[in-house]
Amino acid sequence: MTQRPPILAVVGRPNVGKSTFFNRIMGKRVAIVDDRPGVTRDRNFGRADWAGHAFFIVDTGGVVEGSDEPLDRAIREQALAAVQEADVILFLVDGKAGVHPLDEKLADVLRKANKPVLLVVNKMDNLPREIAHHEFWSLGMGEPVAVSAVSGKGSGDLLDRVFEVLPEVEDEGVEEGLIRVAVVGKPNVGKSSFVNRLFGEERMVVSDVAGTTRDPVDTPLRYHDRTLMFVDTAGLRRQSKVKDSLEYYSALRTERVVREADVCVALVDATEELHHQDLRIIESAWEAGAAVILVANKWDLVEKDTSTAPDWEKTMRERYPFLTWVPIVFTSALTGQRVRKVLDLVLEVEAERHRRIATAEVNEAVEELMRRQPPPHFRGRPVRIKYGTQVSAAPPTFVLFANFPKAVPDHYIRYLLNGIRARWGFIGTAVRLRLRKGKES
Repeated sequence: MTQRPPILAVVGRPNVGKSTFFNRIMGKRVAIVDDRPGVTRDRNFGRADWAGHAFFIVDTGGVVEGSDEPLDRAIREQALAAVQEADVILFLVDGKAGVHPLDEKLADVLRKANKPVLLVVNKMDNLPREIAHHEFWSLGMGEPVAVSAVSGKGSGDLLDRVFEVLPEVEDEGVEEGLIRVAVVGKPNVGKSSFVNRLFGEERMVVSDVAGTTRDPVDTPLRYHDRTLMFVDTAGLRRQSKVKDSLEYYSALRTERVVREADVCVALVDATEELHHQDLRIIESAWEAGAAVILVANKWDLVEKDTSTAPDWEKTMRERYPFLTWVPIVFTSALTGQRVRKVLDLVLEVEAERHRRIATAEVNEAVEELMRRQPPPHFRGRPVRIKYGTQVSAAPPTFVLFANFPKAVPDHYIRYLLNGIRARWGFIGTAVRLRLRKGKES
């Protein structure tokens, strides 16, 4: 079992460069950066990589504009929320401004945390000649690490330190045959009611107020000699809609749950059009390699005739082509209509996700596809795909070896992928196809 990516939370008083530092680590401009304190009102988080280690980094906000709460209380709440969820705290301070009273208050909070804390002195733009960061020894947070978020100086050394102080996580081991199922969707589409209906009892708090579920809750269910570990997650909103620390960290946990799941049951409201956020949730699971089932919930509220369900399904697949391979089921968590059918689909798509195709069959299929439609020439020379094989499952991943792999256009790769789908299905799971350089005959 691979370990879950750790969470790094960047905390500090306003205007010490948290967002600039976050953008530097992410390698792109994600957070809004401004010289005015308190610009980061909504929190940002992203997935990054360092030296082969994946991790989540969190940019916590500073002052909420218009808040009537004292500044130090707001800072304290931010810190406590970060401490609760993070594996490592990056305590950012302003090296140019020196030690600030709010730094000392925040240090008091973080010092009591049972988490690794690295004191990061930002704005040390003249490294390695700078010595101002030594002043911050007075905070009692250990050795100050000097960085410049603007230039990137010191950030690599800091990330090396992060992975040195990360607590070792022992593999918990995974029960043989366990399937991790994440129930995902926008707030208030009926996720908790759906899970309760599956289990036949009130396992989750159900309320008309969107966002009642804050934490992912693991609930096991035995079905056909398999253990399905259901996780009823908090609703995923657009980050611009995430208003408070509690809801923000709920969204972060949900994002991590989606990436760890084997199967994602994506609930949408059948009475509404699919929203961009619905698609983002499904695509996030698809890209992470999980199998996906689309559940159109609240079907009892839809006015129907004999073709309502087929028409809805046809419209969704035409509008969003990647849904062609995603099974769709129409349910009502309120009445229980077709809810148990989802369990059969979970087993089906998980089996498809682990399916393996013999190399001889792969090559036979590729040869047939090439005979039907050869790849376009490259600089007057024929492009040949010489050999193909499935290299892994969960999700199924195929590698084809060609004489000019980089010359194979995207539309032809889609043609090959659709041909593989047409032959073997792989319903509900992403299929990955890669081309590599092969020897010419």
